[in-house]
Amino acid sequence: MSSATRINSVVELRREVEIAVLAVNSPPVNALSAQVREGIVEGIRQAGADAGIKAVVLHCEGRTFFAGADISEFGKPPKHPMLPEVVDFIEASAKPVVAALHGTALGGGLETALACHYRVAVSSAKVGFPEVKLGLLPGAGGTQRLPRLVGPEKALEMVTSGSPISAKAAKEMGIVDELVDEKDLLASAIAFARQVVAENRPLKKVRDLEDKIAPARGKPEIFEHFRKANARKFRGFEAPEYNIRCIEAAVNQPFDEGIRLERQLFQELVSGEQSAAQRHVFFAERQVWKIPDISDDTPTLPVKKVGIIGAGTMGGGISMNFANAGLPVTIVEAKPEALERGLGVIRRNYESTAKKGRMSMEDVERRMGLLTGSLKLEDLADCDLIIEAVFENMAIKKEIFSKLDAIAKPGAILATNTSYLNVNEIAAMTKRPESVLGMHFFSPANIMRLLEVVRGDKTDKRVIATAMQLGRQIGKIAVLVGVCHGFVGNRMLEPRQREANRLILEGAMPWDVDRVLYEFGFPMGPFAMADLAGLDIGWSRETSKGETVREILCEQDRRGQKTGAGFYDYDENRTAKPSKLVEQIILDLSAKKGIARRTISDQEILERCIYTMVNEGAKILEEGIAIRASDIDIVWINGYGWPVYRGGPMFYGEQVGLGHVVERLRDYEARFGADFKPSALLERLAAEGRGFRDL
Repeated sequence: MSSATRINSVVELRREVEIAVLAVNSPPVNALSAQVREGIVEGIRQAGADAGIKAVVLHCEGRTFFAGADISEFGKPPKHPMLPEVVDFIEASAKPVVAALHGTALGGGLETALACHYRVAVSSAKVGFPEVKLGLLPGAGGTQRLPRLVGPEKALEMVTSGSPISAKAAKEMGIVDELVDEKDLLASAIAFARQVVAENRPLKKVRDLEDKIAPARGKPEIFEHFRKANARKFRGFEAPEYNIRCIEAAVNQPFDEGIRLERQLFQELVSGEQSAAQRHVFFAERQVWKIPDISDDTPTLPVKKVGIIGAGTMGGGISMNFANAGLPVTIVEAKPEALERGLGVIRRNYESTAKKGRMSMEDVERRMGLLTGSLKLEDLADCDLIIEAVFENMAIKKEIFSKLDAIAKPGAILATNTSYLNVNEIAAMTKRPESVLGMHFFSPANIMRLLEVVRGDKTDKRVIATAMQLGRQIGKIAVLVGVCHGFVGNRMLEPRQREANRLILEGAMPWDVDRVLYEFGFPMGPFAMADLAGLDIGWSRETSKGETVREILCEQDRRGQKTGAGFYDYDENRTAKPSKLVEQIILDLSAKKGIARRTISDQEILERCIYTMVNEGAKILEEGIAIRASDIDIVWINGYGWPVYRGGPMFYGEQVGLGHVVERLRDYEARFGADFKPSALLERLAAEGRGFRDL
């Protein structure tokens, strides 16, 4: 016989003869809200008090098991029962509790499952601890229970990567006891619970398990080796180290002491600046798709075939994005050798990925089969989207768009992959400016996540909606921006580059500036980056006047890593070391320009490079070039290597205090002139004690 008791609006206790089903239905993802937590505890309590019930199945309705904590509760007063109390209550049940997993069991969802005595899952389910991506660690016993099931090595990998694993892998590791029928998880879980009762199996409390952690006890080298192997990946982040310390405690300390350490370290992280920054990024990445004047139901245009003009580094990388998404691409080049070279590079890229085991040779051939090379623009006549990816020259781009206008079919979207140029000027070369926009990919285009979608004055809303949707389809994070020189990312890069170049003439050296920005969290500083990209980008011997360090270096054939010398000297392994020659070039140029060199502090380097970016970002917001401050942060994190744990330039400005930023800018303005003048928006927000998020 079956009966049901409603515990609250999201939890119900059903009775299937001797098995109780604790059913949770809290759409969309069954997040572990206060109401869900209350319902679980009350359901377990009622099942425990009913003599006729022999076991409990914890089951979630809808598309997933608990997908994690309710993030909306972060930063608010705690509501009891807290998740650690809930998992302890489940584990202490005198009757076996079986978790029935489908969809995802992530974070607090997996912690809840680990507190159950048994776990069954459908094979399509995934489990994991993504907390590290929010600058956190599992705070409800996850770091203590997981290693007791899978051993410390696998636990370390799971908690520090944050990546979910399949149910099959979870079964092999020991997280899941049984894989069950995909079609009827609940019936299979009830049958499993009946079997547990019939066989009188013991209550398997994960906290009491020892066999997977005992061999690692007293072996600190396991953890030291892991730290060393991942040092580059974890650089600057606090959360991976805190997760490692918790797994260490699970191995070497009694369970309750490990739990105490986990709780203490969780509280430190959740109240710290890094987690605040990473949570900001988490929400900003979701916000970026929302465009105030374009509703979710705006119709999009069908894009079944793509044309790319240019088979160079950018054109080739852009083509790969669409081929990866299964869309046929026609690539047009002016010369046969350039086309052949471009297609050859794409094939080598795919084959290299296949060699690393990330795709099969069949995948390589399938993707290459979607690419068609051509030497005629006319072959783009049947494309739904055409992206121009040629040299950054306005005259060339205008000529191409004028020709495209006559070739492209009606309704086709015409996009330019410009980094700086005026999209409205380019659109004006056509009779269909409503179909023209910018799609600014970042190099290497097949790897970098950022796509700046540039909205022209006349761009149709359906065209914008289509470009944003395509961004998602090809795995990018698309940010809608307006037309100005450099849009958002490159426009903000300019003041940083300007200050970096001034600083080296005033008294710093390139390696001083690079070190400060590297220690701030960037993958490399501006001069190391210039050497990597090539100092001769946009430089020509004919127009060079030898007025900047870069021009002098190019004139001396020091073009960066590719020539073995640039701002740095490079050995055969491309390892950089400071150059005495460059030091002398800088000293000579300072003297020639009449600049009295002085000692420059790390703090000044940081403020002049970073606060000027915050100021430029405020001007961008003032002009309506970006929709939100958080969109600017997403551009810099995904396109320029801004450290995630600092939340983006606008978030960082708020963290150090907009009043402080204004004060430092005014000081530099008095010393160095109008380039440091705080924007009106920045001054207003600072005066009112408000932040960018209040706009």
